[in-house]
Amino acid sequence: MVNSTQFSYFILSAYFDSGHLKYLYFAIVIFLYIMIVFANSFLIVVICLKRSLHEPMYIFLCSLFVNELYGSAGLFPFLLVQLVSDTHTISAPLCFLQIFCLYSYACAEFCNLALMSYDRYLAICCPLQYNTRMTSNKVALFIAVMWLYSFLECLVSILLSVPLQLCGNIINKVYCDNYPIVKLACSDTRVNNIYGIFGTILAVFVPLIPIIFSYLKILKICLVGSKETRQKAVSTCTPHLASLLNFSFGCCFEIFQSRFDMTSVPRVLRVVLSLYFLTCQPLFNPILYGVRMSKIRHICKSVVFCDMLLSSNPVFPNHRAMDRWDRLVAGKQAQGSH
Repeated sequence: MVNSTQFSYFILSAYFDSGHLKYLYFAIVIFLYIMIVFANSFLIVVICLKRSLHEPMYIFLCSLFVNELYGSAGLFPFLLVQLVSDTHTISAPLCFLQIFCLYSYACAEFCNLALMSYDRYLAICCPLQYNTRMTSNKVALFIAVMWLYSFLECLVSILLSVPLQLCGNIINKVYCDNYPIVKLACSDTRVNNIYGIFGTILAVFVPLIPIIFSYLKILKICLVGSKETRQKAVSTCTPHLASLLNFSFGCCFEIFQSRFDMTSVPRVLRVVLSLYFLTCQPLFNPILYGVRMSKIRHICKSVVFCDMLLSSNPVFPNHRAMDRWDRLVAGKQAQGSH
């Protein structure tokens, strides 16, 4: 009879002794985390404070940036502690909490991208009906349902995994993951395996349905539409497609690594790629949308310009500085619309 137990902690075996280089890795990771927090928080504040950005497209973007902060908070503080620690262990409750955060982050990311693709479909293919079909109440409802859907989908996985009797407590990863824990179980895991596949379909393939539908409709409009329509589609859809492909690549590798034997891939490369969708996406999105979306880019420039103006002219009347700022924003937005 196989011995089984409920372990109070897990050992993360993917960490290796890097000597004094661990402090260099720590500095790189903390710098990356600071950049993620600053970039996403800055754009959230800009979108919330500027009335000209209170449109569905930017509200969905704000939700996306909040999700980047949420997912980063589930990984980076834990990763920083583990990098300078000599023993790479984590308590079982914290491990399952991290699994919930990272899985719900991934699900919410795909759902956010699905909402954004649907918004672009309405704006490009149904411009006359856009304001009636994408009201502020519907936007709030879509975002609330998206977050609830993501949390519930991941909560079921956790509730199925927590009661399992385990034969070991060693996870060959740098963070907690559900499927490696399921593989440690001595008891029957058929329900876990079935829901694992079903949960992947809910988290990844269900959001892909509106994305594929939206882009097929947009492509059809672009083929028969005017040059202005094609330019609008390219300018607003390019960042979305780049974000989707970038995140999908990272998630696909992580799914393959969990389900198949990847021992032929070098260990360091496996660790880097397993962290890709959790580390690059939260920094990739704010930079991509901040640079590619002209309205956000102009307002961000105006905010920086105003701060420089006020700091370099301490006696400059505040109302005059704000007037110059508002005129600059209006001029930039007028240029961007042409």
